[in-house]
Amino acid sequence: MTGLAQPQTADYRARLAGETDLAGWRNAARKALAAQIAPEQLDWEVAGRTAALDLIPRADIPDSGNAAALRLNRQHLTIVMTALLHSDHDRFALGYRLLWRIRQTPGLMGNPADSDVRRIMAMAKNVRRDIHKMHAFVRFRKTGEHIDDDGAAREQFAAWFEPEHHITAHVARFFRNRFTGMDWLIVTPQASIAWDGVQLRLGPGGQKSDVPDSDAIEDEWRSYYRSIFNPARVKVQAMKSEMPVKYWQNLPEAQLIPGLIDNSSARVRNMQDNAVTAAGPATAEASLAPAQTFPDLAALNRVMMTRNDWPWQGFTERFILGEGPANADIMLVGEQPGDVEDREGGVFVGPAGRLLDTVLAEAGVDRSQCYLTNAVKRFKYEPRGERRIHRSPSASDVAAYRDWLLHERALVQPSVTIALGATAARALTGSAVKIGAMRGLHRSWDAVGDLVITVHPSFLLRLHDPNGRAVEQQRLVRDCRHAVR
Repeated sequence: MTGLAQPQTADYRARLAGETDLAGWRNAARKALAAQIAPEQLDWEVAGRTAALDLIPRADIPDSGNAAALRLNRQHLTIVMTALLHSDHDRFALGYRLLWRIRQTPGLMGNPADSDVRRIMAMAKNVRRDIHKMHAFVRFRKTGEHIDDDGAAREQFAAWFEPEHHITAHVARFFRNRFTGMDWLIVTPQASIAWDGVQLRLGPGGQKSDVPDSDAIEDEWRSYYRSIFNPARVKVQAMKSEMPVKYWQNLPEAQLIPGLIDNSSARVRNMQDNAVTAAGPATAEASLAPAQTFPDLAALNRVMMTRNDWPWQGFTERFILGEGPANADIMLVGEQPGDVEDREGGVFVGPAGRLLDTVLAEAGVDRSQCYLTNAVKRFKYEPRGERRIHRSPSASDVAAYRDWLLHERALVQPSVTIALGATAARALTGSAVKIGAMRGLHRSWDAVGDLVITVHPSFLLRLHDPNGRAVEQQRLVRDCRHAVR
């Protein structure tokens, strides 16, 4: 250390503006490291905390004028910054102590036996779990509507949630991206966040009584939840593990669960008694939507958009909804939105969509008269630098969205549905489908209409041989022409 007096006691202090002042912590940590202030010589003061009476004077961290003394790789920095959202009052000191020790032992974060490393890892894990629960279990109540500056009506919603850690500001961007089209307010005991379509605001905390405890949408949601509840799949402990009981007070469907569980045994016996064993009818029944509970697509989408228990791992936050006439005679179902669709917010607007436009035109099908949607409503990808590489949705991803797709189809009532690719076929039929065996067959499917299975346009885009692509494109044209014959 140069130019600085060696501290003799724990007589420095770092002052933070609040529990989520992570920028203040980073700045203070950099200055303290540069000034070579040992962790035990530094006291972290956080505005808003009740401090114990302490008569020992402490100095602010001196400015050594040196550059930052330590660099962390992105993964370790993310772990530390995530852990700093924990509710443990010692987290800022722990984070700094780790930085101090990493300077002496660069590979420290790779040692799971170290007590500080274990503790910071556990804190980060708890915070990530809390973030996931808030993503999943916030339930909005409609509070009204207002007319924006462009003359458009915007619905207004509010929600109450009690996170365990200081994550409210952290999740604001998630909810802004997820619910861009509506005004909303989320109130927690520590802070509140609000979105008005233009600006995201962070405000003070509040009380549960600040938010309505019910609204009309909850009746729609409860009806839907009751209709999809499958007693044959009830695993009470697993349900409570994934959806802890402490969150039930905010979930409108929670009041149904005890009764549905109590009746599950009788319902399972009834399902077994009425099971259809013949392969044909069973397969067709698999495509039928549950009992109708939505008056139109707008109501369906509204409830879907306010639900938060979707698979999130690897997905973007944006839902890409179906587009087209609500009573279209032709429905086309793809796999999932692509990178372009996710960025632009439209269905089939990327390279595969443009190729589909060409194919439909050659087949004599007017796209504007078709209803287009996807089996999975969000883009699943793998980041590679600045790029987002498509990842195929898993069978469980498809299953999570299947009921919504079947409801969507039941509302549109197309006379023919064209499944573009194996994922779409699986979502519609409820089982794995070999495209080669089923391609182009025009089948009378169920009470809604017929089904034709063919390839997804992206399959053609992956063919490197121009001649092969031309052949496959003409096959796709014939499939579409055959579907609407």
